[in-house]
Amino acid sequence: MQRVLVIGSGGAGKSAFACRLAEKTGLPLVHLDQLYWRPGWTEPSPDAWEALVRRRVAEPRWIMDGNYGGTLEQRLAACDTAIFLDLPRSVCVWRVIQRRIWFHGRSRPDMTAGCPEQLSLKYLWWILTYPERRRPGIIRRLKRLRQNQRALILLSTGEVERFVASL
Repeated sequence: MQRVLVIGSGGAGKSAFACRLAEKTGLPLVHLDQLYWRPGWTEPSPDAWEALVRRRVAEPRWIMDGNYGGTLEQRLAACDTAIFLDLPRSVCVWRVIQRRIWFHGRSRPDMTAGCPEQLSLKYLWWILTYPERRRPGIIRRLKRLRQNQRALILLSTGEVERFVASL
């Protein structure tokens, strides 16, 4: 594993998992949320975002966590390993509620400074509908990976823990 992509619903634990992988493997860690958001929850232009992702995926080694569907194909094409944290929606919703409480009024470690944790109904709806609306497309994309690429789908916290322990 030299270029590892970690994807999944909000609250699936992508950033925490990616941190643990980086500790175990020594690979450089890229949190897409930190790259994307500017202080005050300001978004980059689409062209600037595309160029930034293109530069990062061209690097020889990385662990990259985050969704950002507009650049997913580019990141899937560049990775050697894609890990889909396909956890139950109840776990994901519970985790984002906990995260909102833990980081009230401040930015979490995997987010840009100046972007205090927030939770909107729109985001909760995205998580609640993820299994029906987003998951099928992710599975299709993972099935289309090249033979020299590996896709892992981890379905529970236990599977995540066993995978990390196996490294």
